[in-house]
Amino acid sequence: MLIYNVTIQLQHSIHQDWLYWMQTKHIPEIMATNCFERYQLVKLLDVDETEGVTYAAQYYAANKEAYDTYIKQFAPALREDSIKMWGNKFIGFRSLMEVVN
Repeated sequence: MLIYNVTIQLQHSIHQDWLYWMQTKHIPEIMATNCFERYQLVKLLDVDETEGVTYAAQYYAANKEAYDTYIKQFAPALREDSIKMWGNKFIGFRSLMEVVN
């Protein structure tokens, strides 16, 4: 099992709208690709929120092939949608992790 982790820090001014968008549009679109079996959206605690609020969206893929399919076929358009929607009001980084235990 692999976890595709997307950590995002967003400006306070878009926090509530972004959270609604993630829950009602973006995450459902990602899950509709059928590349991931489940997901979770978590808010980071014990972090400096001066610059904004930080979340991590974690998507669980059964194998590398499913992840690769997402990255090649779906990720570019979905990332572009995020940029069109929120511009420079967020920053994010992505990582791929393997569940060990």
